[in-house]
Amino acid sequence: MDQSLQDRYAPSNACFGCGPANPDGLRIKSFVRGDEVVCTWQPAKMHEAFPGMLNGGIIGALLDCHCNWAAAHHLMQQGGLDHPPCTVTAEYTIKLRRPTPTDGPVQLRAKVIESGEDRARISGTLEAGGRICATCEGLFVAVREGHPAFHRW
Repeated sequence: MDQSLQDRYAPSNACFGCGPANPDGLRIKSFVRGDEVVCTWQPAKMHEAFPGMLNGGIIGALLDCHCNWAAAHHLMQQGGLDHPPCTVTAEYTIKLRRPTPTDGPVQLRAKVIESGEDRARISGTLEAGGRICATCEGLFVAVREGHPAFHRW
């Protein structure tokens, strides 16, 4: 797939982390590569907590959105759907392992570690300069009609 999951399935999404339609957002681009979903993202000075280091909240947003897309893609494939279901974060844990430099791109990786009919548990990492700077695990659930996120994509 040459097009990111976000551009292909949610071009009008205005989410701060992953929405292509949010000109002020992070606008990550997630791509399926084998059994994982990957993303390369370049931080800017405005994303820093202090000179040269990425803000922890931005790290959390990057991993949350990226892992959410890994879950949505997995549930789409698992269900034989032509579009991913709208998924939301049900629980999420992040470990900031070391400062993340902003002088180059960061790489996000996410993969399914467990899944059910309408949910997937995802493990993710954020790397910079060839080193893992943050790890995460989260549970992402497909929402139904009546939920505010239903059909947000």
